[in-house]
Amino acid sequence: MSFGGKQLGKKGELVARQFLLSRGYKILASNYSTPQFEIDIIAKDNETLCFVEVKTRTGVKKGLPREGVTTAKQKKIIIGAQYYLSLNKIINTRVRFDVVEVLYKDHSHTACDIMLIPNAFQGC
Repeated sequence: MSFGGKQLGKKGELVARQFLLSRGYKILASNYSTPQFEIDIIAKDNETLCFVEVKTRTGVKKGLPREGVTTAKQKKIIIGAQYYLSLNKIINTRVRFDVVEVLYKDHSHTACDIMLIPNAFQGC
């Protein structure tokens, strides 16, 4: 089965949601977007509101998936988080930026390593 980049990313996001749910996160939104930005997953981890970026790759030739969360990408996620917080009138809430790294081990995209990186970068 051949996957394009978008298909691989969507599959990675599904795997990440399942992974987060298994860790006790409550998923509030997936693929939250406006014309300027997209946040892959918005979730609650106990009382902390988490904005989660999911990076999926099929190998490490271009580096680990987490390395794809560049400073420019982080800035867009932070702006998106600020927009979400403002729009929903959320104040006095702990906020965290997490990254979920999905690295497929084979070409069938059935086996993968998943790593959660809580508080991967700072913002808000």
